[in-house]
Amino acid sequence: MADSSSAAASLTHDLDALLLDTKLTAPSPRAGLVSRAQAIADARESGRRVVAISAPAGYGKSSLLAEWAAAERRPVAWVSLDQYDDDPVALLSLVSAAYIRAVGGDARLASERSSHGLTALGRAAPRLASAMRSSPTPFVLMIDDLHELRAPACHDVLTVLVGGIPEGSQLVAASRHDQPHVPWLRASDDVKELHADDLALNAAGAVQIFAEAHVALSPALAEAVVGRTEGWPVGLHLAALIARNGADAAAAVSGDDPYVTDYLYRESLTSLGEETRRFLRRTALLDMLSAELCDSLLQTTESQRILQELEASHAFIVPLDRRRGWYRYHGLFREFLEGELRRIEPESVEQLHIRAADWYEANASAPTAAEHLLRTTQRDRATRLVTMLALPTYESGHVATLQRWLRDLGDAVIADYPPLAVLACWVAGLTGQERDADRWAAVVEDAEFDETPADGSASFASARAMMRAFRCPAGAAESLADAQFALAHEPSWSPWRDLALAVAGEALLINGDATTADERFAEASAIATAAGNHEIQAVSDAERALLAMGRGAWDDAADLVERARSTVEEFQLHDYAAASVAFPAAARLALHTGDRKLAERELAWAMRARAVCTAALPILAVRLRLHTAMAYVAAGDPTTARHLMREIDDIAVRRPDLGTLREEVRQFAETLDASTSDGFSGPPLTPAELRLLPYLQTHLSYPEIGARLFVSRNTVSTEVSAIYRKLGVSSRTEAVERATAIGLLGG
Repeated sequence: MADSSSAAASLTHDLDALLLDTKLTAPSPRAGLVSRAQAIADARESGRRVVAISAPAGYGKSSLLAEWAAAERRPVAWVSLDQYDDDPVALLSLVSAAYIRAVGGDARLASERSSHGLTALGRAAPRLASAMRSSPTPFVLMIDDLHELRAPACHDVLTVLVGGIPEGSQLVAASRHDQPHVPWLRASDDVKELHADDLALNAAGAVQIFAEAHVALSPALAEAVVGRTEGWPVGLHLAALIARNGADAAAAVSGDDPYVTDYLYRESLTSLGEETRRFLRRTALLDMLSAELCDSLLQTTESQRILQELEASHAFIVPLDRRRGWYRYHGLFREFLEGELRRIEPESVEQLHIRAADWYEANASAPTAAEHLLRTTQRDRATRLVTMLALPTYESGHVATLQRWLRDLGDAVIADYPPLAVLACWVAGLTGQERDADRWAAVVEDAEFDETPADGSASFASARAMMRAFRCPAGAAESLADAQFALAHEPSWSPWRDLALAVAGEALLINGDATTADERFAEASAIATAAGNHEIQAVSDAERALLAMGRGAWDDAADLVERARSTVEEFQLHDYAAASVAFPAAARLALHTGDRKLAERELAWAMRARAVCTAALPILAVRLRLHTAMAYVAAGDPTTARHLMREIDDIAVRRPDLGTLREEVRQFAETLDASTSDGFSGPPLTPAELRLLPYLQTHLSYPEIGARLFVSRNTVSTEVSAIYRKLGVSSRTEAVERATAIGLLGG
């Protein structure tokens, strides 16, 4: 993708840094809140590694966490979640950043990238768990609003992180719902649970709350109010606000019934002017509020004043940063306000979302703009914005977010905008989803589109040609023709130029022109390096290294392997299909120099990459397996090489014409047939088994694992048995330990 202007980049950095800081900073306890010191002390002294606070909205969960964080002597890693964090990579990035802020450690943990949730589970999560497990000092990891995580992949990742909390440290999570990791922790007596009954307030708490509202409350009336509210903290606060206006609060409250809540909130707003009530309703669509954003939303200049007045009146608004620049509403209050907006002025909802999108897009926060647009009927604008964001979002590792956007748009909308269908095909292919890649490829083949695409490519025809060249559905000659077409149409300034060059290099290779292919890869690498397109740089350098090995230029190969692997390490590309050929290249070089230990590590990475490098991208998939097989033969293990060759045969059924690549496979197969020694003990894990392996770290049952992978329970059982047999183990724990030891997990 093209680089943004420096001004836009600065805006993006400033806003993103500020919003990240709000998520990672524990809020200060608000004056006047009823202390939960005893509940906190009990949880701290329980000796349990996990504290689960689960209660409906309005029970003071966030306030309890804030009070605990302020009193805690151990370093506190704080994470506040919102709906946009429902992505395993986003979750890991936040927890990593919070942990590093609190405890220190390798800063690269906070920039982990993964191509999808499965590889986050297989690599980034165990790496972070391992770092936490070896923390030099006890710490407390606090996660607020855990209920915002709905994706099963997020809870799978969290399960792995729970296993990384060492003795003396604690994970404290607050949620409106039951927390999925709690049941298996109960079995080991390793969790302290707090529920609504534990957070309910007594008469003394009611007296304190009413006193803050400057309302006297007799002991008898305090007992009555607590009885009516069942100790529900937000109900007591609302009753106090209503009583301040002279109403009979005790008679109005009857627990946390949502209809009663709405009534109480409505009553609590009666003392506010219409301007303030309208401000509250209309800004409730925002996850976070600033004066500038609210001014843009409401077409006013009064937002700063109103926000300050609301904060001063304790009207359920929470400051998020020390400068009082950003705020949020209490969750339950926000839900009420959104309901009021839809009840009183439903016609304004869409326009408010559009204005929010306008502001975020103007302030270089296009992903948040997309979230707002997806809630409107402006599907064309939303589609073009998602198209513009698709590859950067993929490259940042937030594939779950991109996939959610695509689901929200729907297949019909995507098919109506062919450039986005091309990107859907690329993303499916690069994440190993063969069926989806084939489905979108068929849509793209039948499509016509003459406008300028929003993805920055020169034309839809050019983007389609690049995709088709890499997928090679019509054979090597057609692949080269498509690649040359794209190369002729993507100009030097195109953000797709480096990809066009790399695709041309691959097509030239399978058509037997290694010299020109090397030139194309060199150009691609140079442009990708300048543009920050790290995957293209890695694959181009790795392919050049393999070519250098083929002609015996090992010194050149060493330099190129170093470049490719340094890029993979620096930018955390281990689980990206496009970078996968860097591993067999590094393994072959290590074997050539006699470094067997390094070769084994690189081969483990190469074998892991097979899970995402599939027949959806046949040239890469075959080249990965072929050069990995070559390395295994050089290491004295033709058995594993033969298994890889069988996988190549399976790919060849779908893509029989891969040109000279098939001839390379045939020639190597003849050499392999002459090999007799078997240096390793048994067959490797298959790609399907590699996809299942990370789930053995969790406490999911076989049917639950099957649901994650869209396979039957019997398939899971069969694959788990195969994993045990191949790893020489008899339990999930042993399998995880063995897989980690040989580099198939973590790393």
